[in-house]
Amino acid sequence: MADRVTVIGWDGSPLTAAARAALGAATLVAGAAHHLELPEVPAGAERIRLGSAALAARRVAGHRGTAVVVADGDPGFFGVVRTLRAPEFGLEVEVVPAVSSVAAAFARAGMPWDDAHVVVAHPRTLRRAVNVCRAHTKVAVLTSPGAGPAELGLLLEGVHRTFVICEELGTTREQVSVVTSDKAADHTWRDPNVVIVIGGQAATASGGWIAGRAPAAGPRGWTLPADAYGGDLGEGEREPLRVSQLARLGPVPGDLVWDIGCGSGAFATEAARAGAAVIAVDSDPRACARTDSTARRYGVQLQIVHGTAPQALEDLPEPDVVRVGGGGAAVVLAVADRRPQRIVTHAATRDAAERIGRELSEHGYRVECALLQSVELDTRAWTETERSVAFLLSGVLPTRAP
Repeated sequence: MADRVTVIGWDGSPLTAAARAALGAATLVAGAAHHLELPEVPAGAERIRLGSAALAARRVAGHRGTAVVVADGDPGFFGVVRTLRAPEFGLEVEVVPAVSSVAAAFARAGMPWDDAHVVVAHPRTLRRAVNVCRAHTKVAVLTSPGAGPAELGLLLEGVHRTFVICEELGTTREQVSVVTSDKAADHTWRDPNVVIVIGGQAATASGGWIAGRAPAAGPRGWTLPADAYGGDLGEGEREPLRVSQLARLGPVPGDLVWDIGCGSGAFATEAARAGAAVIAVDSDPRACARTDSTARRYGVQLQIVHGTAPQALEDLPEPDVVRVGGGGAAVVLAVADRRPQRIVTHAATRDAAERIGRELSEHGYRVECALLQSVELDTRAWTETERSVAFLLSGVLPTRAP
């Protein structure tokens, strides 16, 4: 095991005395190509090109001597420190900090970033990073080869955003460009880069006490009563059923939710308040307008599609979870063909519920069904004011992790 491991953050500034001393004593140095070319790297030191952090950590752990790892930005912020300290390598490290790439990018853009979300995009996580960009008005994306500005722009089709792209921060080739998301794929971008993704409705101020997403404005509650949405909700949108639908789907940041037959926008808004990206679909232009108004009132980002399902679903990006509020079995089956992790819907009769349940089972979903009955009472006289009954169906793909 290495006698001593020092991790040096590099942001293009002159190295500190501590960093120079660590490098001068190193018998092994790991870093990107431009790090290994620093004049402070000893001529006789073993040099490792830092690609896979795990492979580099294994080499460092097996080295007998003094090791230094150089990493861009703050190595403790989505950086190599976490890998080096993992139990399988058993390394204790000293860190020489630097300005993070995200902080540098926002500084170059002249923007505050305490209200920004920060995500890492690798090819395997790119879709979830894009969903965060759909759901929020200010996101910093730490990119990687195969998951850069061009790929972000292509997957954001249908959602207008502005990209501030910061290439090779801290180097003599540093460049900052501003393009719209639909133009990002027209260029070739240099790694590493940070993409600041901004747009959508203006976000409310964070209040100066919490970084990232501020608590949702408006009344408390995972779901809200009908009067919060202007009253006159359809059968499939009433609060007891909506609560159960939301609980069964469990939308979280990084998810893409389809809300088909969005009606007033109550469910779509509540899924977005949970941090998920949401596409709301309805064939009625009045429902689309009402959903847009609801989203604006509660300060959430929705993409609204006016069209009739299942045809309107064909060109939409792949969902993680789906609520089918209208369209019946034909729409549920079209959704099942897209293989979301979870689907919820409701039926007015047992026969309709059995038909949907059988079809979902044949598509490989584990099906649950519950008969929900709710009775609203006027508490002044404790008399019944409204009664609703519905079959709640949910399907879960057992082969996918929750």
